[in-house]
Amino acid sequence: MKNVLSLVFVLISYVGIAQENTESQPDYLSSIEGVVNEGLAIITGERGAKRDWEAFRMLFDPNAQISVVVHDTNGKAQHRVYSLEQFVRLGMQFYEQDGFIEYEISSTVEEYNGIATVFQGYYAKELDMEEKGVNSYQLFYDGTRWWITGLIWTSDRNGVALPKKYNGPLK
Repeated sequence: MKNVLSLVFVLISYVGIAQENTESQPDYLSSIEGVVNEGLAIITGERGAKRDWEAFRMLFDPNAQISVVVHDTNGKAQHRVYSLEQFVRLGMQFYEQDGFIEYEISSTVEEYNGIATVFQGYYAKELDMEEKGVNSYQLFYDGTRWWITGLIWTSDRNGVALPKKYNGPLK
């Protein structure tokens, strides 16, 4: 009987801690759109503006990969892959120093059984560069919140126009 009571106490304590943790997390973590939009809000800012990189890290699974596909003028593509920490270090250097503005112009979400993919049309501007492109996010739901497990993007810098379904007015 003593063991049963001990087990009940442990379970009640665990449930209380789990509820405490979910109550203290920001609301945006409970939705796919919230997580994706918070990521854009964090990286967007004028030259010299500090970003909340700790909040950015909290959007991602620690093992997430962040990638970009860059095309040269001949149409040849290069795929660059970064760990979350590599991307944050680069972001600290370039986004904060030079300024970077990015807006969603469209979004398509596909979700099933705790996984989701978001195709997001975007407009971005930094220094003398302006572009449109597509971000593709992969996310999973752990029962409490959404996590980004991967992000890959590409732009129209090589002259390939953004497809109509991902294009649109700036929001």
